[in-house]
Amino acid sequence: MKKAVGRGGGTRKYDLLTVLAVHALARDKGFQRQALRLISLVTARYNWQNDLLSIGQEEIARLWSVDVRTVKREMAAFRERGWLVEKRPAARGRVAQYGLAIAKILEDTRADWIRVGPDLDVRLRTEEAPEPPASTVIPFPGAALPAGESLWGQVSRRLLAEDASIHRVWFAALEPVDEAGELVLRAPSGFHAAYVQTHLIGRIAAALAVVAPEMPLRIL
Repeated sequence: MKKAVGRGGGTRKYDLLTVLAVHALARDKGFQRQALRLISLVTARYNWQNDLLSIGQEEIARLWSVDVRTVKREMAAFRERGWLVEKRPAARGRVAQYGLAIAKILEDTRADWIRVGPDLDVRLRTEEAPEPPASTVIPFPGAALPAGESLWGQVSRRLLAEDASIHRVWFAALEPVDEAGELVLRAPSGFHAAYVQTHLIGRIAAALAVVAPEMPLRIL
């Protein structure tokens, strides 16, 4: 996930806190309480710009309505889980400083993203997808496509040029089953097929209309 600041930063913050909460709600009460404590720390004292959580144990104890002994145990558990990273240990006259291991939190909560809905799932998967390598080729609209390239290959290239992130997450996984008289694409899962059919079929149809007007389209 990109740094949760600047343009789109608010959405990234809410997405992270949402998946953390939903992940916890699918588990036992002890884990739920622990996750709620971390969420309260993040919302109250975490600096998203500098990736910095700087707060004393007594202040945390007041925030959580517990004693300092519980704070020490819980903070150690967060470090052991890999969700908090100690940047500077506590010393006389200064409090410990922590960073939030966003990548680790997302990795641990990945299976629960879809519980929130396909919109959040695709946002997070798009965020984590690597950027495509820079290309020196500048596509020219209407330029002739390579001879012998498959119908889906031509359509896929147009979709890639239109939006590389969506192509990586949704279109690249589609495989052509039939291109003779009808373009039939098979998705890797039922959810994948349903999402493409509901949200992205128009993009495929538009690209197909340029390459092969009147060609029927079907998603399996």
